[in-house]
Amino acid sequence: MRIGEIARRSGVSVRALRYYEEQELIVPGRGPGGQREYTEDAIHRVRVIQQLYAAGLPSRRIAELLPCLDTDTTTDHQRAMLHAERDRISAKIEQLTAALGRLDAVIKAADERRTAAHPTAGPRAAEHGGARSDGGTQ
Repeated sequence: MRIGEIARRSGVSVRALRYYEEQELIVPGRGPGGQREYTEDAIHRVRVIQQLYAAGLPSRRIAELLPCLDTDTTTDHQRAMLHAERDRISAKIEQLTAALGRLDAVIKAADERRTAAHPTAGPRAAEHGGARSDGGTQ
């Protein structure tokens, strides 16, 4: 399949695919006219690359880890990298979860103050243009 189709089906831009190729994360075949040709398997690979990027892995680390996916085997070095990345992502999740909890506490306190100050206004009335249950606005 051509680059535009794999971009559409994998949900990435043509530019991203060219970058992945430049970084040797994907290696398309070439058609008779020199155009890139991708296999069906490339869609899955691109999605995995996107997930790893979203998790914060740099392209060089992704390039080191992709062979694990291709062969289902790992070296000691690759396993160590996998564990290190897993630990890093786990720590990031803990940080984000703590931040989410703090935000929830601030939202709850703000909603409670708002409800106490305006008993007829629901906690989310401000999100709907400040409409009160009596039809007025705030």
